[in-house]
Amino acid sequence: MVTFVLAHSPLVGPQSWGRLPDALRDAGEGTAVVVLDAADERAPYAAAYVASSARQIAEAAPQPPLVLVGHSGAGYLLPQLGSTQRAAHRRIGGYVFFDAGVPHARGATRLGMLRTEDADFAAELEALLDAGGVFPTWTEQDLADLILDEQVRHELIASLRPRGRDFFLEPVPFPGDWPDAPCGYVQLSSAYAGPARVARSRGWTVVEWPADAAGGHFAACADPTGVAELLLNLARDL
Repeated sequence: MVTFVLAHSPLVGPQSWGRLPDALRDAGEGTAVVVLDAADERAPYAAAYVASSARQIAEAAPQPPLVLVGHSGAGYLLPQLGSTQRAAHRRIGGYVFFDAGVPHARGATRLGMLRTEDADFAAELEALLDAGGVFPTWTEQDLADLILDEQVRHELIASLRPRGRDFFLEPVPFPGDWPDAPCGYVQLSSAYAGPARVARSRGWTVVEWPADAAGGHFAACADPTGVAELLLNLARDL
């Protein structure tokens, strides 16, 4: 048995996990969910996210080994989060990048890492940010085809945490001794094909959510039971 620690993207709330935590618990697995609100609303964003997450994990007192699961933008922060757990003498059983960005060397910014993953999207985002815009600004209509459950979709949209230029240009901390445990990658959507290729090049275990399955990037909201089974199988492989 492991404890899954679910870390949501800094751009949304824990609602992006849908009912996945319940599905993992129903399968008999330990589960801890990071829940961030105002903790990282000002710089340094990454350090605030990691510190708040580490504090919540300590309060939850999870049973090791821990499998740290980072969705979307939380992937960049998993190495630093893992470092806090090792400092607290909690064994890390593995890292799972759940349709997430793959961290680079020390000093890389979120926008810089995005450029290596999806150059076209990064260029569009940079233009938006330079014009004073923020991201994300999805609507319920934007996600209607991905998340059919109206309540789950509404809760996710309500949890959005749009960010500006300073957030995306902040250097993200990176511990030099990472990775310290096996890593796996779950590709849910075509938007994350780039990070999935990087994961394969590093020798990580990579699994793909079927293209015709529900949810895409938000598969946890659309099919929590199916995603729980996928995570359990991946954790066994790690």
